[in-house]
Amino acid sequence: MLSVSNLCKTYGDRRAVDGVSFNVQRGQTVGLLGPNGAGKSTTVGMICGLVRSDSGSVTLDGEPVGQGNNAAKRKIGLVPQDLALYDDLSALENLKLFGALYGLKGEPLKKRCAEVLELVRLSDRANDKPATFSGGMKRRLNIAAALLHDPQLLILDEPTVGVDPQSRNAIFDTLEALKAQGRSLIYTSHYMEEVERLADHIVIIDHGKVLADESPTALYQRLPAQAALRAELTEADAASAPAVADAIARLPGVTSAKAHGSVLDIGLSGTEHATSVVCWLQEQGHKLAHFATARTNLEDIFLTLTGRSLRD
Repeated sequence: MLSVSNLCKTYGDRRAVDGVSFNVQRGQTVGLLGPNGAGKSTTVGMICGLVRSDSGSVTLDGEPVGQGNNAAKRKIGLVPQDLALYDDLSALENLKLFGALYGLKGEPLKKRCAEVLELVRLSDRANDKPATFSGGMKRRLNIAAALLHDPQLLILDEPTVGVDPQSRNAIFDTLEALKAQGRSLIYTSHYMEEVERLADHIVIIDHGKVLADESPTALYQRLPAQAALRAELTEADAASAPAVADAIARLPGVTSAKAHGSVLDIGLSGTEHATSVVCWLQEQGHKLAHFATARTNLEDIFLTLTGRSLRD
């Protein structure tokens, strides 16, 4: 549905976006990831027609998305990272204002406001001002405003910054409902677990270039599967954890073993050795409060592709 082709943008002598290309299919959720300064926000700005590209193109359903008012832009909804709400207006008045900017009025506007408030679970607070809302409620109202004109593509830029776990789950429920309706989503976040939950395709960019453009399954295959075991000793055995780790490190099939308080992080040459390590612990009289195997996750892949250096 959305085609982003060879987008470039330079500010002075800095190449912020350097040939970014990817597609979004109808009903697909694409996670757009990158470190600070990678070019994500500039890319999103060009997709929405808010930033003029130096070269490249963006089309939605075959129509070009560019500057000014055009049909393709009206098919896009943007949820910015910075809240775009008027605190001195009620939630409903905010929505009526934004709806009017899209040309909605009368009964269609009233009906659409009610629908989006219901979707984000704020119907009972329609007449309250955002100044009285929690951070999570403001974020949900921000999403409602972006949905008023019934866009085909919703772009969300860090939509869960500063919200509590309950509000985060409410936002996830809303986005999953939108996806079930056939809407396409682009989701940017620094929370890898959110992208793992929501996205069925992932684009990673850094230094303005695309480093990965594939499904989560394909991304996981870039790194060898982790063979690891995390074992937590009971409180009574916690003091002996460093000595236990040293002993485990000498067992067959163990590549590393470190103690962090009462927790043992054990690297294995193969998953088949996990059982023998657990049996050895029990034979030595060590009781386990908990143990679990580990696997490659999106954060491991992200750090492998973009590096571990701190970014501004």
